[in-house]
Amino acid sequence: MRRAEQLLEIKGKIRRLQEKYPEVRVLCGVEANVISSRGDLDVPREFLEQLDIVLAGLHPQIFPRSLDNCRFLALYWGGKVSGYLDRRSRLYNTRALINAVARYPIAIVTHPGLELAVDTRELARACAACGTALEINSSHGYLTANFVSVAAAEGVKFAINSDAHHPEKVGVLGPGLAIARRVGLTVADVINAREGP
Repeated sequence: MRRAEQLLEIKGKIRRLQEKYPEVRVLCGVEANVISSRGDLDVPREFLEQLDIVLAGLHPQIFPRSLDNCRFLALYWGGKVSGYLDRRSRLYNTRALINAVARYPIAIVTHPGLELAVDTRELARACAACGTALEINSSHGYLTANFVSVAAAEGVKFAINSDAHHPEKVGVLGPGLAIARRVGLTVADVINAREGP
């Protein structure tokens, strides 16, 4: 709970900086972990509702907090070695993300399909219905133009993100932009894009 409370402390600091630098808009948000097939997130709802933006995704390194989570991870790791489990894990991962998007105010699903297989079409359809964007991640180098093309056909919007884990990587969007251009996405398809001068 302490880590969740720190989000509100950060929001207070951002508010003070916003007053000092009104020309820069800074959002306070979090990338939450989807931690069960029910779509549970690891940040309590009361904190999420006070943030400016919520992103969420699947991360294989999450620590199981319930039997469902243990099954969740077992299916993930099993999918690495077994075709049958791979199909099961794909269904399970997709269901987890769809349930999370339906239950929480998620603006962007992060790195969909990174190490954890998902049904692109089903996830994109659910995200489009909820007004949730899919991330085109510029950092990991896993995303294909085919994934974006299949998702775009379902009417989902995208967010191109550097997913920077170091300050010098913030704003490095080249790989994501290249995929968006290859697929033919327009400014209207990307929530963090705008027409140039």
